[in-house]
Amino acid sequence: MSLLKVKNLQTQIDGQPILRGLDLDVAEGKTVVIMGPNGSGKSTLSKVLAGHPDYESTGSATLNGQELFDLSPDERSKAGLFLAFQYPVEIPGVKVLNFLWTVYTQKHPDRETREHKSIVNFRDFLQEKAKRLDIKPELLTRGLNEGFSGGEKKRLEILQMAVLEPKLAILDETDSGLDIDAIRIVAKGVSEIKKQTGMTVIVITHYQRILQYLDYDEVLVISGGRVVKKGGPELVEELEKTGYGQIR
Repeated sequence: MSLLKVKNLQTQIDGQPILRGLDLDVAEGKTVVIMGPNGSGKSTLSKVLAGHPDYESTGSATLNGQELFDLSPDERSKAGLFLAFQYPVEIPGVKVLNFLWTVYTQKHPDRETREHKSIVNFRDFLQEKAKRLDIKPELLTRGLNEGFSGGEKKRLEILQMAVLEPKLAILDETDSGLDIDAIRIVAKGVSEIKKQTGMTVIVITHYQRILQYLDYDEVLVISGGRVVKKGGPELVEELEKTGYGQIR
């Protein structure tokens, strides 16, 4: 059963076309890898799905049958879409613990049905999750991403994912700029959340490094704003050897 279905998605920014009739069908519970050359539209796709206001789009994108283009970015999040950013922003003055507690209470507004009734209970849960992601406890009391290293920012994105438990998680080059240890920790965190929740995952990446730590079902290659090739793990190996020249 399809969770995400994109039909004839055409996107431009400042009059410049980027996505040119892109079609995408991602089944519920699957992990799909999206690869492609620079400028092919991979990150644009993630931003458009999340509701970035700078892009003008036509076509259709439905999540669990609900049209995303009818929803604001926060409504898309509430519908179950999560985007892990390639470059997470710093928000000084907004403490990580308070931010994630607000996120959690927005997702579970009825206090009586929450697993974590108070911020104290939630803090204990968060500290345990943070430990598994190799996030230092003191970072939870600092401003959101304020002064964090690249690896710490990316691991915090996965911690946010653990709190939200989305239906669809899009990782937009989350492995960019990470060392081998950080990539392994991030991939392990994603795998654990997927195992616990059954979420669907889209991994946008240039490299094979993170994929060796993930189980994935399909590989899609985007070029020129369209999906131009599909395959399995063997396609990743082919791309590592030959690059995108033949596909383009």
